[in-house]
Amino acid sequence: MPVRVVESSTPSQVSGQDASSGHSLPPRCTLLNVGRAFAGTQNVSSLQKDEAWKVNVQIQGCDFDHGYLCGTMEALNVPLADTPVVTFWEGEIVDTKNYTFFTGKWEATPEDDIRHWSKFPSFGPLLSQVEADGGKSLDLSNYPYIFMRWKEQYFVNVGVDCGLTIAGFYYVCFSCSDGSINGFYYDPNSSPFQKLELKCSNELMGFTFSSYQLQ
Repeated sequence: MPVRVVESSTPSQVSGQDASSGHSLPPRCTLLNVGRAFAGTQNVSSLQKDEAWKVNVQIQGCDFDHGYLCGTMEALNVPLADTPVVTFWEGEIVDTKNYTFFTGKWEATPEDDIRHWSKFPSFGPLLSQVEADGGKSLDLSNYPYIFMRWKEQYFVNVGVDCGLTIAGFYYVCFSCSDGSINGFYYDPNSSPFQKLELKCSNELMGFTFSSYQLQ
């Protein structure tokens, strides 16, 4: 949720991209389950100044069979905000069955996809096949990393006039070994490659839907 630079009047598409495959789904990881909490930072630096926000993320729903997960993201030290800013996001798990590495929406071209995924060292061994067909023929069932896209859907506790934007989305790489998360925010109207870095908390957290009064 970086600072809004240019207001976009074009609504984002929300329909999923189905890329059927006979391969197994990515490994189910106990560190990527409902209730898991993550904490870290998002670098929102611009040419004018260096800036990073403290960020908390909690998984609220996860459905590996359909390549879906959702949760909340809380930014703690946002300038000009009187309270931590909370958003609700929905995610697509790149499993080559429900979703491939090619986004196909949200103003992201295949070139944008390759450029952002390539920021993750763990993507390197997959690059040639993704360039060929979006990774449709890859078998990710035993791969130690899970790739995702996270799209913030709405602000939970502030209005749209808060000075922030959720027009873009995150390219995300999750490590199955330690639960660490790295991500890069993509929005043509925001500073490029804003990095999200999160570490998994040791214990599962309780649901927080009711506390944020999500509707």
